[in-house]
Amino acid sequence: MSVPPALIRFVPLAFVLLWSTGFIGARYGLPYIEPFNLLLIRMLLTLGVFLAFIFIFRARWPSPSQAMHQLVAGALVHGCYLGGVFAAIKWQLPAGVTSILVGLQPVLTAVLAWMMTGQTLRRPQWGGLLLGLLGVVLVLGSGLQPGNFEVRIEAVLAAMVALVGISIGTLYQKRFGAGTDLLTGSFFQYLSTALMMALLSFGLETREVEWHPELIGALLWLVFGLSVSAILLLMLMIREGEVARVASYFYLVPPVTALEAWWLFGEELSVLALGGMALAVFGVYLVLRPAKPSREKGHA
Repeated sequence: MSVPPALIRFVPLAFVLLWSTGFIGARYGLPYIEPFNLLLIRMLLTLGVFLAFIFIFRARWPSPSQAMHQLVAGALVHGCYLGGVFAAIKWQLPAGVTSILVGLQPVLTAVLAWMMTGQTLRRPQWGGLLLGLLGVVLVLGSGLQPGNFEVRIEAVLAAMVALVGISIGTLYQKRFGAGTDLLTGSFFQYLSTALMMALLSFGLETREVEWHPELIGALLWLVFGLSVSAILLLMLMIREGEVARVASYFYLVPPVTALEAWWLFGEELSVLALGGMALAVFGVYLVLRPAKPSREKGHA
């Protein structure tokens, strides 16, 4: 599955807009269903959609070794990340706090890339990662009121599992996902995630569901907007770019999510939050800005 080069430049923007709605979808759906059961149903529906796409576009199936790598990548990028985020929110960790913890991903990914693959960043790029993180903290922290919630250790651990899972999973996909078709590769990623969610749901939950219209709408959006569209864009970004640069786009997600929450739920945006948004955008700009070519001496 190939994408015209002219459209590649718009992929990050589309990804940020779609990925930012994940917390919105969780907020709509989780009051009516347990988190792992929601993700299990979401994965099963997504598998059906991808199977249809594979046959429509006649996508190439991966080799056994490629399929195994995609199963591992899916367990990390989807299973650990989504399971951790949804469990943390369900266990009463505010979405803002969850986002701040998961917001460490670009820095952690850059550090892991440096340790594991030798990828290095210039000083302005490291500065951009830190500024982006500060911007995310300002955006999300401005709306928090300490003391209004009780921190549960299992909720924090779930958020940390999400952080580590998607950071390592991004590197793993970059290292071992080359040459795998986006459609069939994603199918195997969701297959391993569905197996994980089935074990967690049947082992830890009652699987009671209230089929409210908000839950149905959230499920449909989480499948087609996130699991299909956003994930294909993320896999494409990982394939086409450096993992640290790709990860930096996640800094734009909380500001966009805050704008969506303001629009949909009437949540207030403080001056501090607006400043944090600007800081996050500037941080991403520093990470993505190409290096200036060095001037050669001795030439007229």
